[in-house]
Amino acid sequence: MISFLRGMVAHVGLSSGVIDVGGVGMSFAATPQTLAGLGVGEPGTVHTLMVVREDSLTLYGFASIDEREVFEVLLGVAGVGPRLALAVLAVHSPEAVRVAAHSEDAKAFTKVPGIGPKVGARLVLELKGKLVPHGTPGGLAPSSPASADAAWKPQVIAAMTSLGWSEKDAESSIGRALEDRPDLADAGSVPEILRATLRWLGQGARTPVKAGSRG
Repeated sequence: MISFLRGMVAHVGLSSGVIDVGGVGMSFAATPQTLAGLGVGEPGTVHTLMVVREDSLTLYGFASIDEREVFEVLLGVAGVGPRLALAVLAVHSPEAVRVAAHSEDAKAFTKVPGIGPKVGARLVLELKGKLVPHGTPGGLAPSSPASADAAWKPQVIAAMTSLGWSEKDAESSIGRALEDRPDLADAGSVPEILRATLRWLGQGARTPVKAGSRG
């Protein structure tokens, strides 16, 4: 089992990255948040999990061991595959997933693209007792269910800056891209907002000056 990758970051994409480990480029799938923490040409480390299928071997990378552990638990839910489990972690932090599961907040899971009320209810049913919020004596949730509502903007900005845009241009582009899509902002889905912003930029509405391109 490959538990982690450590080496020079060779590539960072929208949904995957490559780390040079001893001259071998190791590709892995990851959330925008994890990828945003990596810089091409810089040392990087990701915790990993290999998912073996009949026709494929896919390595998934995570910013923390906790994120990887939650991913593994999500894979144990009937009907939840690696892509959907990764989508959950793209929208919610590991602790937010723990809180949602423990407090039976199925609605929090339906904020993830591809998860409807039935799957959300199944997640709550199968995860309750398996995921408990950290630092809560007796397993009691410390507060109301947490979600990524307040966190999506810095996460999207981080993902865009990792792709070369300056923080100022990234924030401006996000605002313009969501002017006609308030539903995306309300849902708080990091992947959907990121895709909408990149789509808006691709239409030539405005091309931000990429970081490092001046002078």
